[in-house]
Amino acid sequence: MRHTAANAAMPLLSVRSLTVEFEVPGGRFRAVDGLTFDLAAGRTLAIVGESGSGKTVTAQAIMRLTDYSGGRIVDGQILFRSPVSGLHDMRDASDDAVRRIRGNEIAMIFQEPMTSLNPVFTIGNQIAETLILHQGLTRAQAREQAFALLELVRLPDARRLLDAYPHTLSGGMRQRAMIAMALSCKPALLIADEPTTALDVTIQAQILNIIRELQRDLDTAVLFITHDMGVVAQMADDVVVMWRGLQVEHGPVERIFHAPRHPYTRALLSAVPRLGSLRGQPLPKRMPLTVLEDGQLHEVGTERVQDTVDPRAPLLTVDKLTTRFDVAHTLLGRVTHRVHAVEEVSFEIFPGETLALVGESGSGKSTIGKTLQQLVEATSGTVRFAGQDVSQLDAQGRQRLRQEIQYIFQDPYASLDPRKTIGFSIAEPILTHRLLTGTQAVRRRVAELLECVGLQPEHIHRYPHEFSGGQRQRICIARALASNPRLVIADESVSALDVSVQAQIIDLLMALQAQRGLSYLFITHDMAVVEKISHRVAVMYLGQIVEIGQRQDIFERAAHPYTRKLLAAVPVAEPGRQIDPRMIQGEIPSPLREVGHEPDILKLIEVNAGHRVAQATAAA
Repeated sequence: MRHTAANAAMPLLSVRSLTVEFEVPGGRFRAVDGLTFDLAAGRTLAIVGESGSGKTVTAQAIMRLTDYSGGRIVDGQILFRSPVSGLHDMRDASDDAVRRIRGNEIAMIFQEPMTSLNPVFTIGNQIAETLILHQGLTRAQAREQAFALLELVRLPDARRLLDAYPHTLSGGMRQRAMIAMALSCKPALLIADEPTTALDVTIQAQILNIIRELQRDLDTAVLFITHDMGVVAQMADDVVVMWRGLQVEHGPVERIFHAPRHPYTRALLSAVPRLGSLRGQPLPKRMPLTVLEDGQLHEVGTERVQDTVDPRAPLLTVDKLTTRFDVAHTLLGRVTHRVHAVEEVSFEIFPGETLALVGESGSGKSTIGKTLQQLVEATSGTVRFAGQDVSQLDAQGRQRLRQEIQYIFQDPYASLDPRKTIGFSIAEPILTHRLLTGTQAVRRRVAELLECVGLQPEHIHRYPHEFSGGQRQRICIARALASNPRLVIADESVSALDVSVQAQIIDLLMALQAQRGLSYLFITHDMAVVEKISHRVAVMYLGQIVEIGQRQDIFERAAHPYTRKLLAAVPVAEPGRQIDPRMIQGEIPSPLREVGHEPDILKLIEVNAGHRVAQATAAA
């Protein structure tokens, strides 16, 4: 993140008075209004702001992708000084010129990998296509380069993944494949739109190191769009703060963090969850929120200890749960290889309790959630819900179970039907489980749920594509709450949200828990959020639990080397603080094994009451 005086005097990218509008029912919506900034080669500019503030629209406008999403650049300039072809105003450049630049000299890592990857082509083919189109490589050369790129982003078993399809990869693995594709042509400008949202902290730290190395070696400029203020502090040289399409503050990262001037910037920074903030506290705690109203900062809510657990009998008991997937066969159909996604995992969740499940991308966290929701069939093991063995339930019992266990998926766009309004999607579980009758009653309930997650009742007639990524995630949370569940499985449910909305959603989830006695299985990679919301924490590695205990045990008395590695990789919202690279080194082993080569089952040793730790493994 260093630059020469010449680069500073002649920015690679100059955005002047950028204004972008969209046609909406009843008129035009101005998504970006008068945005101005410069970005020099070798430097990183972070754009931060709440969901829907115009961050992603800005990135799409720079690459002229707004042309294909109903947007129109109505004013301003986007000056790109190409090292190859000279100065271009991207607003007025011809389609041919934009196509030559897009993907080659300006590359973009998109926020939602599943909607950016083609589901009918393999990962290797999609990366190779970029290399063939822009670099003129042969197909064989492009395939070898694709393999090298997958290894660069630390994907396990990269050779096999060349021939894998997007749906067979976890969310974090798909995001790394997208990053490999973006880096393939060594672009002069890399636009990273929430590039580490789906990644656990260790892989996030490795990816950020890769981006820094690319800057150092190629003098690449990076436009970083993120809601993670720890990442901003670690990566950015300069910061632009956006609010409702307007640029409200712009300056060096140190000044933005240490002396913010605009009330919205101060509200944003106050919402950042900070690792260690609950040190010495045995239980999670709801804290007052700082919000911006009429240009003034106000505190809402009160400090309240989240003492909601009913310890008398568990709501959910998981005993030696094992889930495996057959992935390779001989010509005669005999299985040769299996993915050991989950291996003999056991835990309990009590009424009113939040159990956080953390670990590497691909460690089996989401597979456990989907197995509990009956979306994936378990290979072996027992799951009991409210004392009943789930495998013994009849059809009516399974239907009731689907009402009482709800799932908030990791990828909000993929879990919402693009052909249905969001009002229909939220009302669907209410109608399916016959919780309310009458159109007006259902409509009132949907409006209440939308307001509950910070959206407006008039949004009921809009479609998923009309919302930002963070807004779509709030819609998914509203849908999960619609059937009055007893257990909510939240799979990266706040990862796509900016910190201010994230703080509101976490407060909402904790408030609902206090009011209704809800239980949560909270699957996430954000350790600061885990510390804030969880009663207990289970740390997973290669499909097994390596440490489980009370929140205070994990964050203050971590005993397993892998848990300590996870905590050390968390980016801190303090400019100048760097992560020790020794703590994030090492490849991720693959959970794929030949039949007959079963993994060793770890034995958990109780180090104190309720705190169990596996003997040290290769994870260390």
